[in-house]
Amino acid sequence: MKVLFVGEIVAGAGRKTVKEVLPGLIKEHTPDLVLSNVENLSGGRGITPEKVNEMLDAGINYCTGGDHIFWERGTEDFIDSLPIVRPANYPGEVAGKGFAVIDLGSKGQILLINLMGRTSVNSTTSYLEDPFRKLDEILVLHKDIKLAATIVDFHCDYTSEKVAFGHYVDGRVTAVIGTHTHVPTADPMILPNGTFYVTDVGMTGIIDGVLGVKKENIINLFMTARNQRFEWETSGRRAFRSVLFDTEKKEITRIDKEIK
Repeated sequence: MKVLFVGEIVAGAGRKTVKEVLPGLIKEHTPDLVLSNVENLSGGRGITPEKVNEMLDAGINYCTGGDHIFWERGTEDFIDSLPIVRPANYPGEVAGKGFAVIDLGSKGQILLINLMGRTSVNSTTSYLEDPFRKLDEILVLHKDIKLAATIVDFHCDYTSEKVAFGHYVDGRVTAVIGTHTHVPTADPMILPNGTFYVTDVGMTGIIDGVLGVKKENIINLFMTARNQRFEWETSGRRAFRSVLFDTEKKEITRIDKEIK
């Protein structure tokens, strides 16, 4: 089984890049499943049904989220109708689902899980349930289902928490794909007990800014220590970031494309 995970799609430039690059990669690599984190899909933050469907039409099969998934007003009203999982360790009753079983026919059933880390400068993450124990709970819920693979999008700030989580689940899930920082890491690997792992797949969008935002906004933020209105970059070099893992060949590789 081959799975392609596309790095976080950021704003209109990210969507444009996916539409230009993804169809060719699908033709070349013939993945059985294409996934992507879409929490920044609409104008840099959040989702809309129209933008999600645009990406489904481009070749993405199922989507994951993170701390911005509910940014757009009314997301709670439509998220259940879309092929999306949002972080499973939100506290209490939250719209949407934190995991899903995807039926790939003869390839079997895939359990897709979305979790969010708790190490962050964002204080709201302190209210999240423990992602380590939440993963255990979800695996117990599916212990009687024959699964071909279990894939986790671990949306997290700190690399140390991601690495620790990878080792915690090693051998119990098929893959851990790190998201959130928008910066691709050069460490796709197979952990000692067989789990495919990458600390961060990176972002798909404009790279001549800071994480997709106009660089002037972020430079001013650091130099003045005052909140800045974020404006998403609309021009410059674009990058398509992804990882492809093959459960039969036991390989995980980065597939990155740059468009000038």
